Amino acid sequence: MIRVYLRGLLLLCVFSSIEVTNASTSAGDKNTKPNFIFFIADDMSPHMFNNLPQGKGKNLTPNLDRLISEGTFLSNLYVASPVCTPSRYNVLTGNYASRAENIQFLNSTKSNDGQTVIQWNSFISPGKEKTIGHHLGGLGYKTGFVGKNHVVESVSQLVENEKPNLDADPRDPKIKALLEYRYEALQKNIKKSGFDFADSLYHNNPNWLGINALAHQNMDWFTDAGLRFIDTYQKEPFFLYFATTLPHSPTDPEHSWKSDPRITAKGILEKAPNVQPSRDSLEMRVKEAGLEDTGQENLLWLDDALGALVDKLKSVGQLDNTIIVFFNDHGQNAKGTLYQGGIKSQAFVWRKSGFKCGAICDVPVSNIDFMATILELASGENPTKGISDGYSFAPALEGKKYQPRESMYFELGYVRALIKGKYKYLAIRYPEYGKKMTLGGRKKLLEDYNNFRASFGSDAINHDHTLPFGHLEMIPGGGGAEFATYSKKSGIFAPDQLYDLEVDPEELNNLADKPEYQTVLKELKKELVEYIDDLPGDFDI
Repeated sequence: MIRVYLRGLLLLCVFSSIEVTNASTSAGDKNTKPNFIFFIADDMSPHMFNNLPQGKGKNLTPNLDRLISEGTFLSNLYVASPVCTPSRYNVLTGNYASRAENIQFLNSTKSNDGQTVIQWNSFISPGKEKTIGHHLGGLGYKTGFVGKNHVVESVSQLVENEKPNLDADPRDPKIKALLEYRYEALQKNIKKSGFDFADSLYHNNPNWLGINALAHQNMDWFTDAGLRFIDTYQKEPFFLYFATTLPHSPTDPEHSWKSDPRITAKGILEKAPNVQPSRDSLEMRVKEAGLEDTGQENLLWLDDALGALVDKLKSVGQLDNTIIVFFNDHGQNAKGTLYQGGIKSQAFVWRKSGFKCGAICDVPVSNIDFMATILELASGENPTKGISDGYSFAPALEGKKYQPRESMYFELGYVRALIKGKYKYLAIRYPEYGKKMTLGGRKKLLEDYNNFRASFGSDAINHDHTLPFGHLEMIPGGGGAEFATYSKKSGIFAPDQLYDLEVDPEELNNLADKPEYQTVLKELKKELVEYIDDLPGDFDI
């Protein structure tokens, strides 16, 4: 079989380049290329989308609803590596996370007998790896980065061999100076990664910043930076990467929509931002919609941020010339695994003039494809050949002839997976030292993991060191992100798993040992090996 999908092959040469629709802009504006807002949400679930059966009529998200109804929903979207860091790496580089070049990732590969282990470790090395920011900059764009990082390496955020002081006072002059130093270092690292503007940044999730007093959400702070970016660069083509920390935890009111609006990852502001509908109005609007006691306030808070960005674009005359991509970073129903609930996610693309494919684009799309697609929409051609693992699906949006990939590849932790047609194959492999680990070694491994979680104020997930290792983390019982899935999958620990997704979408009936499926299993294994051989690191199928 000839493998159609090769690294760097984005479209067959017979495809014609797309025609980019440039709507009218304000008088005297020099911007003729489309602007882009890439809005990435954190840990949304299907029930949070009113256009999906799981959420229909349950959510107060007027801005999200309007853009989805006017735009194109990507109904067959996958995430190559479904946890925060590698998913963002996929988006910003257009590559699989096993191509990461940061020291932490390379050292992890060495310590795992040459096997790449994709977790929260695939960081973009500033000044070393090219991102969508670099590529758009080469096309004359101004680029901005706002909100959650968790992908650009910034070693200054950590103090080596020192546990965080959870009770530190951010108003203490020494702590304040340290916070400012780290924040400025983070800004510099993000700018070195292809962005002209970087502000209102959380290096990690609020609960993992290391100071309890700052473990709060602040959507208003993000939005303030986003609006300032648009104001600054409204006369030039621009790209804004706008990454929320919601609806990821913490979601309790006191640490999210009801918290002190001056609390940020940078420290305590002197004055709170005033760029969205007031936080006091969140509860009132939810109650008026008859959705009280459903936790809708944080989702509405996120929706208000999207609305504020749209209003700003309109006020500066750039809404008609802007493409908005909304992407949920990964699936929530089986987070931390390569099962369908983890790798299937939600996204839509909006443009004032719409896309010719209509309300739904059902071609298979991976999050590694966003960069190639945006660059083609920006330039009218696909300039990423040889530098990206992604396909551009711009022709599919424009209703043109499109050749989708024949198979889709996934990688996370100690698992690799492939979907081809209706079949899906998963392989779980641990390095030799893991397979030979004694009970004493497993006990210490679990204790160290639980102590690490405790150092950031998080509870232990499990205390039984005799449980099988996880998929994402080689921890007895698995890590926190994947633990909830274990009780739902009867064959989750089988090293080889084959599923017929048409008849078994919940992946409950493993066919890998059935004689009548050995031909299918062999074919999928062979194709998975082709992907793995094209990527760094070892993985023995």
